[in-house]
Amino acid sequence: MGKYTVCVATGHSLWAGSLNHVRLWLVGEHGEAPLGWLLPPRPGRESKTEFEVPLHLGRLLMVKLRKQKLLQDIDWFCKWVAVQGPGSADKAFFPCYRWVQGNGIVCLPEGTARTVSDDPQGLFKSQREQEVEDRRRAYRWGSWKDGLILPIAGQTREDLPRDERFLEDKNMDFTFSLTKGLMDLTIKGPLDLVVCVKSLEDFKQVLPRERTLLAERVCDCWKDDAFFGYQFLNGANPMLLRRSRSLPARLLLPPGMEDLRTQLEKELQAGSLFEADFSLLDGITPNIIIFKQQFVAAPLVMLKLQPDGRLLPMVIQLQPPRWGQPPPPLFLPSDPPMAWLLAKIWVRSSDFQLHQLQSHLLRGHLVAEVISVATKRSLPSLHPIYKLLIPHFQYTMEINALARSSLVSKFGIFDLVVSTGSGGHVDILQRASAHLTYRSFCPPDDLADRGLSDVKSSLYGQDALRLWGIISRYVTGMVGLFYKSDTAVKQDPELQAWCREITEVGLQGAQDRGFPLHLESRAQLCDFVTMCIFTCTGQHASTHLGQLDWYSWIPNGPCTMRKPPPTSKDVTEKDILKSLPNLYQARTQKTIIKFLGRRQPVMVPLGKHKEEYFSGLEPHAVLKQFQEELATMDKDIEVRNACLDLPYEYLQPSKVENSVTI
Repeated sequence: MGKYTVCVATGHSLWAGSLNHVRLWLVGEHGEAPLGWLLPPRPGRESKTEFEVPLHLGRLLMVKLRKQKLLQDIDWFCKWVAVQGPGSADKAFFPCYRWVQGNGIVCLPEGTARTVSDDPQGLFKSQREQEVEDRRRAYRWGSWKDGLILPIAGQTREDLPRDERFLEDKNMDFTFSLTKGLMDLTIKGPLDLVVCVKSLEDFKQVLPRERTLLAERVCDCWKDDAFFGYQFLNGANPMLLRRSRSLPARLLLPPGMEDLRTQLEKELQAGSLFEADFSLLDGITPNIIIFKQQFVAAPLVMLKLQPDGRLLPMVIQLQPPRWGQPPPPLFLPSDPPMAWLLAKIWVRSSDFQLHQLQSHLLRGHLVAEVISVATKRSLPSLHPIYKLLIPHFQYTMEINALARSSLVSKFGIFDLVVSTGSGGHVDILQRASAHLTYRSFCPPDDLADRGLSDVKSSLYGQDALRLWGIISRYVTGMVGLFYKSDTAVKQDPELQAWCREITEVGLQGAQDRGFPLHLESRAQLCDFVTMCIFTCTGQHASTHLGQLDWYSWIPNGPCTMRKPPPTSKDVTEKDILKSLPNLYQARTQKTIIKFLGRRQPVMVPLGKHKEEYFSGLEPHAVLKQFQEELATMDKDIEVRNACLDLPYEYLQPSKVENSVTI
C-alpha cells in the first residue's frame, strides 16, 4: 500500500506521440494493481503521475500498458517507464524503446536481465514465451534468391515491423539525399550519353564537388604501383589479400619467364609473396547495358611486400587458363605503361565487383540481417544477450530491404550500370555464400589464416584486431555477469535456440563451415557474440566507409568494362578509354557512391547508443569501460594518422556506426 510515482518517457521523433490515452498496471511479486489512465503522450516528453495503490505489491516485476483507441488508432513510441514506490530509494526501470500499436496489452519487464534459470519461480515464464511467440509471427524469414542466406520477409518498408523502419530524421535524410542525387543524374545524364570521353582527365567532370582529401590523392596517385598495392591492405576492400603458401596453380609461366619464376620463388621463401585471386568471378555472365555487351575478368595478382611495408605488384594474369586454349598473357610492371595500366584497371574493376557484392553486401549487410532477425525470433527482451545485441540492429532490416528493391533488384542500379548486373551479381552472391566460414568473420582467425597478422603496413589488420579485443572484453564482462559457468550456457534453452536459428536457419546450414550449432562454454558464447557485434559494426564500416574515397575517381574502381580484357600489350590510351565506363555510367556510379559513401548526419557511433536496456550498476560499469576503451583507441588512431602519409580511419571508433544503417 502507498503512493507510486510513475514516469513515462516518449521518443523524440516528430510522430512519437499519440492522441490516445494510455492505461497502466503495476505487477509486483505479491499482486497486480491497475493505475488508471495517463494523458496522451507527447513527443520528447516525460510525464510524471502519482497513484495511490491499496495493495502491497512488493518487488515490482512488470508494467503493463494499454493504449486506448478513440476515433483514430495512433501509434506511440515509448522509451521507458520508471516507477518510484513507497519506501524505496531506487526507481524500478522498465525499458521499452519500441512502438506501441493497437489496443492490446504490452508487458514491460523490469530491466534486470534474466535467463530462464534466473527465474526459478517462473514469474516471467509466460511473458517471455508469449513475447517470443508474438515476435516469431512478426519477424518471419523470407526468401530472396535460391542459394542465399535468408532475409526478413517483406518487399517494402511497409512490410517490415514498425520497429524496424527508419524514424523521421533518418527517413528524411535518406529520401532527400537520394532524390537530390537522382535529380542531378536526370538533368546531366542524358547529355552524357552522347559525349565521348577523349582523355582520362575527362572523368574529372563527374567527380563530386565536395571530395575527401583521400579522394583527391587517388586522382593524383592512382597509376602508382605502390598506391595500387596499398589498396589491398587498407583500401575499400581489405578482405581479399592473402600471403602465398605456394605459387598458384593457375599462374602459368611460359618459356622465357624464368627470371620471373625465380623472383616469385625467392619472395615465397622469404614469406613476402602475397596474392589477390578473383577466381570467384570466373565464368560469370557479364551484363548487357543499353544493348551493348559488357565484360568481366577474373584476375590473379601476385605482389611482394617490401621491407618498408609497401606492397608492389609483380605480375597480373587477367583470366584463368582455359583447356585447349593458349595460356593467358601475363602483364608485368616492365610492360609498356598503357598495357600495364589497363591490366591494373581491370583488377580495380574486378575488385569493385567483389567488394560491393561479397565483402560489403553479403558479409556486412546480409549477415547482420540474419543475426538481427534470428535474435528477434529467439530471445525475449529480458534475456541478457538480447539486451547486449539489440542496439546493433537499428535500421538494418529496412536498409537491406531497400538494397534488394533498388540496388540489386531487376532493373536496379546493378542492372543499369554494373558489369555483373542482370544476374551475374546473384551468381556471385551465391558462390560467395558457399564460402562463408566462421573464422573469416573473426579477425584474429581471419588475419592469421590470410597471413596478415604480422604485416605492420596492414592498418586494417591492426585496427581490426584492436577493435575486436575491445568488443571481446565488453562482451566477456557482460556475459560474466549472467553466466557463472559453462553449464549455465549449455543449459540455457533460449540461447541454444538463438544459436541454431542463426546457423541452421538464417545462414542455411552453415555448421559445416564452422558456425556453431550449439554453445558449449562461456568462452565460445563470448566469441560468438563478439563476432555478431563486430560484423554489425566494425566489419561493415571497414568495407563501407572507403567508397567515396576510392571510387570517386572512376578509373580506380570502374563499375563496368566495355571491352574484353586485352590479349596483347599493344595498348593505347584510346583502348583504355573504350574499356572504361562511358560518361553516363561514370556519373551514375558517382551519384550512388556519393549517396551511400557520404558521412551520415543521423549516425550513432559504436558504443554511444542512448537506449538503456540493462538495469543495475554492474552492466552500466561494463558499458562505461567499453566506451572508455573505444575513446582511447579513437585518440590513438588520430595520433597515428597525423604521422601517416595515407591516414586510415575506417575503424576509428567515432566513425564506426553502431549498426548497419546505410
